[in-house]
Amino acid sequence: MKKIKIGIPRALMYYRYGVLWKHFFESLGCKVILSPKSNQEILTLGINNTIDECCLPYKLYIGHVLYLSKIADYIIVSRICDYGKKDKVCTRFNGLYDDIKYLISKNQILEYNIEHTKLKYEFLGLFKIGLKVSKNPFKIILSYIYAKNKQKNYEITRENEQKNKLNKNNKKILLISNYYNLEDNFISKKIIEYFNNNDITLIYSNYLDKSLSSSFSDYFSDTLYWKYAKEKIGALYYYRHQIDGIIYISSYPCSQDALVNNLSILKNNYIPSINIIIDENITEVALETKLESFLDIIKGENNG
Repeated sequence: MKKIKIGIPRALMYYRYGVLWKHFFESLGCKVILSPKSNQEILTLGINNTIDECCLPYKLYIGHVLYLSKIADYIIVSRICDYGKKDKVCTRFNGLYDDIKYLISKNQILEYNIEHTKLKYEFLGLFKIGLKVSKNPFKIILSYIYAKNKQKNYEITRENEQKNKLNKNNKKILLISNYYNLEDNFISKKIIEYFNNNDITLIYSNYLDKSLSSSFSDYFSDTLYWKYAKEKIGALYYYRHQIDGIIYISSYPCSQDALVNNLSILKNNYIPSINIIIDENITEVALETKLESFLDIIKGENNG
């Protein structure tokens, strides 16, 4: 019997739920197709099918979806509104499904909703999707439990590896950004490669346990209501005595990044920091110049 091909765009929510989704569908007997790592071809597809005002991660996501639409039977499209009344997300995530349905066939979309204020949770969303590829509800439940454990183990392993990195004697820089910026090949690769090649240990804000990082965000503000902003800024306050510098990675023209990252720099001005704004037009030379200057500061080469 021919396996159903499920496409998972390697962008946005993939970097939060990718392990869960992959193992869930594979456990149900589907063939999972990941789009390739972000590249210029993917970006061009996204740019040609979005308005200029969209942020770089969103343009990349659209490109990944369009790439998969030619080779997959279904594509999982995550529509996320909130994780509770005080845990909102970017409005782009709210309308993701509505944008995608005008670009590809509605019948090809597996709509996946998370909106806790309307009792739409992760398990219920995946169970509903599971019914499209399997008529056995018990198998769907078992597949979810299996996949959830895989996701949890993946996160624990990653967090433990980061704890070990903190014991190194070299300089450490905390990368603060949304996970879909930090882990996307097109957005952060050059930054990560540069510091790895210069004997700097990089600590990632999204590797810290989400509940723990969210709890530390109160040191920044107890009225911050963006879920992902809480997590990344909370990581700063958790790691602040163990790092030598901070790099904020902002995706243009994200207003949330502009507000939270710049306010954090002002509130934490005792730590050397730089805010790097990434869009599709940034050049490698311009980026490297900024990184070189910041590295000099971290290594103390500019101190008199």
